[in-house]
Amino acid sequence: MEYYGSHISRLIEALTGLPGVGAKSAQRLAFHIINMPKEQVQALAEAMTSARENVHYCRECCTLTDDDLCPICRSQKRNHRQIMVVENSRDLAAYEKTGRYEGVYHVLQGAISPMLGIGPSDIRLKELMQRLQGDVEEVIIATNSSLEGETTAMYIARLVKPTGIKVTRIASGVPVGGDIENIDEVTLERALSGRVEL
Repeated sequence: MEYYGSHISRLIEALTGLPGVGAKSAQRLAFHIINMPKEQVQALAEAMTSARENVHYCRECCTLTDDDLCPICRSQKRNHRQIMVVENSRDLAAYEKTGRYEGVYHVLQGAISPMLGIGPSDIRLKELMQRLQGDVEEVIIATNSSLEGETTAMYIARLVKPTGIKVTRIASGVPVGGDIENIDEVTLERALSGRVEL
C-alpha cells in the first residue's frame, strides 16, 4: 500500500537499492532530499551523474579515478617498485589514511570466491602480472582476512613467487582495544606467529 504517493515511494524504493540503506534509512533520506533546497538537490543529482559518467579504472592500478592515471600512480614521490595488492578502492583509501605507506597499489576489484562463481579471471590479476614485468621489488598482499581474501592471497603468492619478486602478506592479529577472550583462535594464532620484538 502506498502511503506517500508515487514520486516519494519511487524515491524511497530507489534509495533502498543502495548498499547499507534499509527501509527506514531510505525513508529518512527521501524526506531529507525532498526538504532540501532545489539547488542542492540539483547539485547532488549532477554530482552523481557526473561521477557515473566520468569515473573509470586507472590504467595502471585499476582503482577508480577520473583521469587516465590516478594521483598515486602519477606521483613521482611514490615508490613504484613496491606494490600493495588490495581488494577494492575503499581498502586503498584506508591504507592511505594511515599516511605511512609510500609505495603504489594494485586494486583487484574483488576476491576469488568459488562459492559465488568468482574465479581468478574475474578479478584484475592479469593486469597485476603485466605490471610485474617492470621493475618491481616487492608485492605486499593486503587482501582481507576472510576465506575469500586468504584464497586470493595464496593464489597471488603462487603466481608471483616464480618471478623472483619478494612477496609479503600484511600481519593480522589482535585489534587495538580488543579483548583477547573474545577473539577467535585463528586470529590469536596469527597474532602469536606474527609477533615482533619490542
